[in-house]
Amino acid sequence: MSIWFAPFTLEEVNRARLVGLAAQLGMRFSAVGDDWLAATMPVDSRTQQPMRLLHGGASLALAGTVGSVAGNLCVDRTRFRCLGQEINGNHLRGASAGSVTATARPYHLGARSQVWAIEIADEAARLICVSRLTLVVVAAG
Repeated sequence: MSIWFAPFTLEEVNRARLVGLAAQLGMRFSAVGDDWLAATMPVDSRTQQPMRLLHGGASLALAGTVGSVAGNLCVDRTRFRCLGQEINGNHLRGASAGSVTATARPYHLGARSQVWAIEIADEAARLICVSRLTLVVVAAG
């Protein structure tokens, strides 16, 4: 059973949701399932720290983006908005090239809050970072 409020395509999500920081860092929504959403980001000069490894802040920006967009796709956007309240991340492995993919799955989809698990993996499917994102659900307006 799908968690999404209404049907959507990845093309629609990429066109409407990739602005600001997400666009600057080269993020793209890349896959979707009945209860998960994935986005990919390059590991390059935009997302690396001085030692040429993926910056932890870039990982959390990716996690926050995919989780927030997923959360908003679960609610009636004429009535509600989901806003980030808290995010954390554990960085498990470095990445120095290629791309990473973040996959968001909900732990909890409530009327007033959502909690999302986001796993970030490299192209070899090795876990790079695990993150948890809490969203508050507020009235639109």
